Amino acid sequence: MADFIRFINRQAARAVRVFLHPKVSAARGLVAYRRVLGQDPRLEEAQLQIAEQDRELARLRAKLRTTRSARETHQSPPVFFVVGRYKSGTSWLTRTLNSHPEILCRGEGRFFGREWERGDLTHRDWTMEDLRQEKIGIPPRSLYGALFSAAFLRLWLERTVWSRDQDPEEHLIWITRAITAYLLDQKLAESGKKIVGDKTPFLTADSVKEMGRIYPEAKVIHIIRDGRDVTVSATHHRWNRAKDQGGRVVLGREEMKLREAYRKNPQGLQRKGIITEQAVEAQAKTWRDMVTRARQDGPALPGNNYTEVRYEDLLGRPEEELGRLLRFLGVGAEREIVNYCVDAASFEKLSKGRQRGQEDPNSFFRKGIAGDWKNVFTERDRQIFKEAAGDLLIELGYEKDNDW
Repeated sequence: MADFIRFINRQAARAVRVFLHPKVSAARGLVAYRRVLGQDPRLEEAQLQIAEQDRELARLRAKLRTTRSARETHQSPPVFFVVGRYKSGTSWLTRTLNSHPEILCRGEGRFFGREWERGDLTHRDWTMEDLRQEKIGIPPRSLYGALFSAAFLRLWLERTVWSRDQDPEEHLIWITRAITAYLLDQKLAESGKKIVGDKTPFLTADSVKEMGRIYPEAKVIHIIRDGRDVTVSATHHRWNRAKDQGGRVVLGREEMKLREAYRKNPQGLQRKGIITEQAVEAQAKTWRDMVTRARQDGPALPGNNYTEVRYEDLLGRPEEELGRLLRFLGVGAEREIVNYCVDAASFEKLSKGRQRGQEDPNSFFRKGIAGDWKNVFTERDRQIFKEAAGDLLIELGYEKDNDW
């Protein structure tokens, strides 16, 4: 086609010279011009082909404009994450929010926590077939960690022509974001609700910082609970998920003795303590590190996308605190809706009939109160926790000073 166009151009130039020659009349020149252009039978076919190509190009341009317009006007649905040290009330808050007619909130997606892997993986050499056959429905790594440690994916990013001269870490961030958004958007579309959130208990201290890098526009609700109550609740959680109970937690011999003694005589053991000194110190340090880092990284998120709520405040004035959180998320916070959500996730309903304070040591929602640590901690436990995390207890208002 290109050769034929050049031929036509040469013929047209020749016709123009004839038309403009001083010894040729205008009428005769015009006849010659038309004769030159019409002397090749391929001209009409070429004109038809060119016209068809023009129409196809116009159609493609229109389609691109439409697609570009749709892409530019499409906005991903609002996303948020409920974070906190585990056993701080993340499950309770998740169920409360999920009862709202505009909110889909569930968990745990385990999208963040690049360095996290399940603790039981270190006790034996697991194969992929082992992991597929196991009954525990918990991923072995977080999504970000799985992608970050995928050697063939990293090698592909380093060698493909589309990214070989770029930092593979940045591409892994975008891939993590794309998969997270795809999964959340898909479930949100199925639900017919307005916004979507994931319960994301801290897997590592870097979780909130990673959220800021991977999902910078997402909102983050950080629920905080007195670390001593977290320690007590976490102890029962470990007991109930021990290997001899069908779980994956490996209990030491002393822990198993404490568990059995408590279940035989709860009141008698509480005066002697139910937690090993090593466990109290470990829990205190982890609570301090994770909560402190989140409170540092959260306010650094783009926009005003970070807020905190205390477990104790949500317990004491649920309507006020939940209304504030709903306004933070940008959904309806009318009194009727707030009351409905509070009632839908009440302790009585979550525990299937028990009142707050009535303990079922085998239940995920065991007791549902604040300050239970005072019934459990020995003086030595208090001292150990104070030495490890006393400053944060004071900063958060759980203690007034170090003289307790």
